[in-house]
Parts: sequence; C-alpha cells; structure tokens
Amino acid sequence: MPRHARGFDTQAAFAHLARRDRKLGAWMRKLGALAPDPRWRKSFDPVDALARAILYQQLSGKAAATIVGRVQTAIASERFHCDTLARCDDATLRACGVSGNKLLALRDLARRESLGEIPDLRRMGTMDNEAIIAALVPVRGIGRWTVEMMLMFRLGRPDVLPIDDLGIRKGAQRVDGLDEMLKPKQLAERGECWAPYRSYAGFYLWRIADAAVQAKAPTPRSQG
Repeated sequence: MPRHARGFDTQAAFAHLARRDRKLGAWMRKLGALAPDPRWRKSFDPVDALARAILYQQLSGKAAATIVGRVQTAIASERFHCDTLARCDDATLRACGVSGNKLLALRDLARRESLGEIPDLRRMGTMDNEAIIAALVPVRGIGRWTVEMMLMFRLGRPDVLPIDDLGIRKGAQRVDGLDEMLKPKQLAERGECWAPYRSYAGFYLWRIADAAVQAKAPTPRSQG
C-alpha cells in the first residue's frame, strides 16, 4: 500500500494557490508565507488525541486543561487509552469534571480501541482522508470536523477543506468581499481551484477571519 507522507511542501502550496486564485493570493502575500506545522514531524497516539478532543469540546482552553490535568492524575498517566482510562470508575471521572456525555464518549472510544477499530498512526499512513474519517466518526462525540483537524494539524494532509468550519467560511467571505458567508456546498465548489493544497488555503482563511476581528484570540482548532 502507498504511504501518505506527513506534511507537504508549503512553498509549492503557496505558489500554486497564489497562481490559481488572485484574490486569495493577494491576502497570502499580505500575510506572508506560513511555515510547516512542527507537529507534522511529531509522533502521536490517535486515541490520546481523540480523547483530548472530546474533553476540550465546548469548553474554554483553561477549563478543559484543568479537567484534563485532573483526569491524568486520576489515571496516573499523561496518555489516554483503553488501559489507562480503565483505571478509574465512572464516579471518579465525573468527579474530575467530566460531563456525562463526555464520559460516555471516552468509554466508547476506549471500547473501540480495545476492539481494534481505531487505526494507529502507522496504519493511518496507508489510509486516505475519507477512510480515516469513516473509521473515526462512528466514535461517540467525534464528528467529521474533529477528524479533519487531525488530518490537517497532526497528519499534515495537504488537501483537506473543512467546509462546515465557521472560520473557514468567514475567511472565504472576506476574500471574496461577500455580504454573506458561502454555504458549505458552495464553499466546496469555490475551493476546487485550491486542490491539491486545500489545507494550506484553509490555514490562510483562518488567519484572514481572525484578522477581521480585532483583539480576539484565534480559536484552537487541533487536539494539541
């Protein structure tokens, strides 16, 4: 099976996008070239990343980090997987601040890992984007957007466009000077010219959206 490299040539991506999309290219030159994400080179455990994504959902970064720290103390490990999560009963995890829905999601993730349903990092290297999404979205609490963030920020896949992401849609709206945001399907069509570097386009669209909101911290978009 062919392996998918982690990361891509950002200089080639910059040149391609600037050539294919004049409006986006103008913004890119204004913002400057974006460097490769250092996480593309780092090994990580997909189960641990997914567990953290679950715990961070719908919470501020500070509040979520506090809960993560409590759970790590309770399981006596910095890594979340089926064996470490099994060290604590539900009441203990709830006492750490884990909500009922998130507890069910963590238990489902651990169960699926124990059954071999969650591909590890090596196996993901042989899978295309849609195959990874299909493997992970059955996990309770894990949606397509969460997997897309893993694909972009951790696996370094070059051609992912999260069309449901509010920041991506706002960035595209500003690039094109539109009165309203594009619908997800319209954004998918708009972004066809960015292939095969739609991830890199997305990184710029987030920056463009953030630049439109003064004194507002960018929203974390990956599992950390």
